[in-house]
Amino acid sequence: MTTSVHFTKMHGAGNDYIYVDSSVYPIEDPSAAAVAWSNRHKGIGSDGLVLIGRPEGGDADFTMRIFNADGSEARMCGNASRCIGKYVYEKGLTDKTSVRLLTLSGIRILKLQLTDGHVGSVTVDMGEPVLQNLSQFTGEGGVETALSADDRTFRGVFVSMGNPHFVIFTPDLTLVDIHHFGPLLEHHPAFPERCNIEFVQVLPDGSLRTRVWERGSGVTQACGTGACATAVAACLTGRAGRSVSIQMDGGELGIQWSASDGHIWMTGPAETVYEGDIPRSKV
Repeated sequence: MTTSVHFTKMHGAGNDYIYVDSSVYPIEDPSAAAVAWSNRHKGIGSDGLVLIGRPEGGDADFTMRIFNADGSEARMCGNASRCIGKYVYEKGLTDKTSVRLLTLSGIRILKLQLTDGHVGSVTVDMGEPVLQNLSQFTGEGGVETALSADDRTFRGVFVSMGNPHFVIFTPDLTLVDIHHFGPLLEHHPAFPERCNIEFVQVLPDGSLRTRVWERGSGVTQACGTGACATAVAACLTGRAGRSVSIQMDGGELGIQWSASDGHIWMTGPAETVYEGDIPRSKV
């Protein structure tokens, strides 16, 4: 086993992760590596660690495992999956522009958009939203539900994109203390597996300004599954149609909720920041 691990830091709309080809650099304890390497002062700095692997049989091209900055494993991440599409194509691991990626939430289709041989943006089939999942939310999904945190009551809509989301609409996003209420709602008893929390304001042009408290990572620049959950919640409550732009801290994501098959398609950027090597002793 090598004494160091080669990594690539990438981001999708500011949602940054450390990417490692685990078929070349196997990671014995990815949870510990995620905690150590994600530290923005003593490590590489990121929202988490993504391992890219090869499936054993089946009809997927690649696999993804994703670990949050606190070491917990997530089921799916839309921004990370887009970056994987860019990674595998630009590193010559595939020549396909339609890639099948196996995640803990099932196979996701990545459609790569090329400019001069490079991947500029990626559209991801995020699957169908699930509105009722008692293992993730003890209340009724798909409708606005009131939850209390500290001295405030928030009305939000539960949507599962494989991972749980609670989408809260507010007339003025600047008046919400996300760092205070985000963790309180993440750990609310209504969410047996904890929850990702979205705070959303409908803008005059019809787009949705969204800020995210991610389960296990805190405030992040963007969240792909969170953008999808936001679009679904907005559509269900009459705040948006089936096609909407989501404006996040790190950039814009386009969401299309298909009326024909119920699948959600997400389009957004994928960017490489830098590459490097980190000693295994840094875990």
